[in-house]
Amino acid sequence: MPTGYVRTGYTSHMAAHETEVKSSTSIIPCFLFVELVLMAGTVILSYHFEYTDTFPVHNQGFFCYDSTLSKPYPGPESTSRAPPRLLYPLIAILPILTILVGEVTSVLIDPRWKSRERVIACGDCCFFNPLLRRIVRILGLFSFGLFCTVIFAGAVQTVTGNQTPHFLSVCRPNYTALGCMSHIQYVSSPRACTGDPDLIAEARKAFPSKPAALGAYAAVYTTMYVTLVLRIKGSRLVKPSLCFAILSPSWLLSLLRVAEYRNHWRDVLAGTVVGSAIAVFLVTCVLNNFGSSSSKPEETEVPVQDVPRHPVPSVAPSSTREKVMGFRPQMLPDPPPCLVPVTPDVLIPSNCMTSQV
Repeated sequence: MPTGYVRTGYTSHMAAHETEVKSSTSIIPCFLFVELVLMAGTVILSYHFEYTDTFPVHNQGFFCYDSTLSKPYPGPESTSRAPPRLLYPLIAILPILTILVGEVTSVLIDPRWKSRERVIACGDCCFFNPLLRRIVRILGLFSFGLFCTVIFAGAVQTVTGNQTPHFLSVCRPNYTALGCMSHIQYVSSPRACTGDPDLIAEARKAFPSKPAALGAYAAVYTTMYVTLVLRIKGSRLVKPSLCFAILSPSWLLSLLRVAEYRNHWRDVLAGTVVGSAIAVFLVTCVLNNFGSSSSKPEETEVPVQDVPRHPVPSVAPSSTREKVMGFRPQMLPDPPPCLVPVTPDVLIPSNCMTSQV
């Protein structure tokens, strides 16, 4: 190292440019027999909650002439301003594209990336690239959380059976046959509705809002990735602008669900909390904030300015006794003896500060 340079950081300059190889024999069996099985289970369970009648919805009653459930029927989900054919692809594709662009950009720009990631060797033939392994880990967990959100929201909807704001419009109860005389009369009969059974079953799945939960999950997951992984120098407004641009569609979707009478405000609020909680849990507890806290700064050489050096005079060492004695206060010399007359004929010498008499 040339004179005038000092080392800073924790990793050496050579380690920053050499990728470490780590040997592991359990990564492939764990991926095939544990992670893929769990992923397949979540996919199958979410399919049953979404497209089959395997889990019947709870038949919750209602009050006669309830104004909160008498909104006009807004039509099927395909007629919404945020239809499923547009909503679900955006929820799945936009986070994936953002993560792919962020990972490739980190590899090309960040020089410390190789020192943080290691190549995994499984035997003598299989080597997993650090970039591929990290992308599979992040996107695989994102997909797992997406299906978990569908399962959790569908399970709560099935158990509670809360009605949508347009429930009575599709239920079409016969108030005369039910004997409804006042607004406080509660109807719990499973045969109270005379409308389309499919529309009625769909109208009982309001709490929590599944689109709001999925939108909040994708938005929060992507926002945390942008906040924790991306490094943008020179501007303090780029990263907050990206985060607000990602979160805004989720908020607008929740407002749209309430405005179209497809959900109550409490439904979209609960869905937003559920999706956000799942995203925060996976990022913080499973992905460890995408590994951003474990990265160590690269060791660099920083030039030190030449400072003129002045010779310091050397001081000869002294013993401890001499140092202690040097701090003792100096005593005044004894006063000269003086003669004090005791009797007229005898003079006795004495030590005193008085003048001779």
